[in-house]
Amino acid sequence: MYIKSFNVPKKLLLFISSLLLFVMILPACDSDDTSSSSSSGESIGKFGMILVGPRDDKGWSQAHFEGGQHIVDSIGAEMIVADLINPADSPNTTVEQVASDMIAQGAELIFATSDDMKDGILAAAKDNPDVPMIWSSGDSAWAEGKAHKSDLGNLGNIMGQMEFGKYMAGCAAASESKSGNIGFLGPLINDETRRLANAAYVGAKDCWADKGNDPANLNFEVTWIGFWFHIPGVTLDPTTVVNDFYDSGVDVVISHIDTPEALIVTDQRASSGEDVLVVGYDYENSCDQAPSVCLGVPYFNWGPSYTNVAKSVGNDSFKATFDWVEPEIKNGKTDEDSMIGFKYGEALSNESKKRIESTAKDLSGDVRNIFTGPLNYQDGSEYVSSGKTASLSEIWYTTQLLEGIVGDSGSN
Repeated sequence: MYIKSFNVPKKLLLFISSLLLFVMILPACDSDDTSSSSSSGESIGKFGMILVGPRDDKGWSQAHFEGGQHIVDSIGAEMIVADLINPADSPNTTVEQVASDMIAQGAELIFATSDDMKDGILAAAKDNPDVPMIWSSGDSAWAEGKAHKSDLGNLGNIMGQMEFGKYMAGCAAASESKSGNIGFLGPLINDETRRLANAAYVGAKDCWADKGNDPANLNFEVTWIGFWFHIPGVTLDPTTVVNDFYDSGVDVVISHIDTPEALIVTDQRASSGEDVLVVGYDYENSCDQAPSVCLGVPYFNWGPSYTNVAKSVGNDSFKATFDWVEPEIKNGKTDEDSMIGFKYGEALSNESKKRIESTAKDLSGDVRNIFTGPLNYQDGSEYVSSGKTASLSEIWYTTQLLEGIVGDSGSN
């Protein structure tokens, strides 16, 4: 009625009403958007990724790099990458220095991705107590572990239970082997590499027997090159080691190093007419290096776990925990989002796939069931008594290779 007294045109009246409504709504929407963004609290600006090898190695380091990319894609954070951080490639650079540089650039979270980075990341965590860090494959945050660092409340650990993947790798190798001679291309010797070699051997033995063979006739030989990948003049040459395996009568090689030499050599030998096969490691697409001879690959999927950590830093809920992540296995197959997966290769037969799925299903998703007694160490001492299973600590801190494996257990 007030507006009518001024005889305002209807079109102008409509415009003024719309404008007033827009002005009233705009601040409310602005406030809601800001509230929604801040309440989600899952974003960090930058994080650092320290890699022991090159980011495109088709193996361990690339799997971690792509795990970092998962963070970038999920929450929009910027990744600062330092690769080839090892004593041979970067002799004058320490993990501690790299972490410090990343923090100076604004990194709110640091990932150190190798057991070899132990001393450096422990020092970095101590020097930067307010910066959350993850040491992948370490045990510093395990309260029941031998190396627990209770004073480092900012350093957590993440590792996948690759024992399942290696069990499947061993099963695949034995299922497809005609000779029963299997070679295991190992990196350096420590608790981790021993327990994973042992898991591969148990898988091979179980599936060799499932084929109707005598487990005593299985020859499983381990050769360690001395590091996670080839360093000329420092390690054994993995190309030479794989050729030596095949020259000795091995017909399947299981790779446990970070790089694809085993696949490349196997592909070359097969192209010359030899009946040889290979199992890859670390990186989901490693079979692409030699598709016609690759039986499969046990791989790490770091992305989901890494992204969860980044989100926890963003919303101030980060806790330094020890996460030895179980795989997600259904009917003997690893799920797509599982931390640990086993991807079938073109060379794997349907019969072997069924055998892998059957034996993996029998493990019931419990890593302890892989190591069911009776099992002895190489020196004849008892590892697991008959009818018992190894404890998580006994698995993590594996001091020797198992009886039946040919190769060096190293010193512990």
